[in-house]
Amino acid sequence: MAIISEFKDFIAKGDVIDLAVAFVMGAAFNAVVTALVTDIITPIIGIPGHVNFASLTYTLNGSTFLLGAFLNSLIAFLSIAIALFFFVIKPVSKMKPAPKAKAPETKTCPYCLSQISVKATKCAFCTSNV
Repeated sequence: MAIISEFKDFIAKGDVIDLAVAFVMGAAFNAVVTALVTDIITPIIGIPGHVNFASLTYTLNGSTFLLGAFLNSLIAFLSIAIALFFFVIKPVSKMKPAPKAKAPETKTCPYCLSQISVKATKCAFCTSNV
């Protein structure tokens, strides 16, 4: 029964639940963007040349390459990446406080120019008082 209790504690952690929700939301967002690209964006791109991207294929020695499906997937991927960058990454990075600069741990001895501890009152190299 200890293993079941440990598993229950693991599942109840906030990180696992947050990850599961993020995964489901990402899949739903992917479906929406894919539909947007397939049903709206690529037909608009194909208007000037009267090209239907969904049926764009290339056949070589009996093998069919679905170029239209690949272009739709590529445009969907780029759309998702751009949306994530501008609507998630940039705002979150602006909300985070700037990292504090660490105080230096060493200083330069004015006499011999060696690096010594900031707390030192005497240089370990030239024995001068600093």
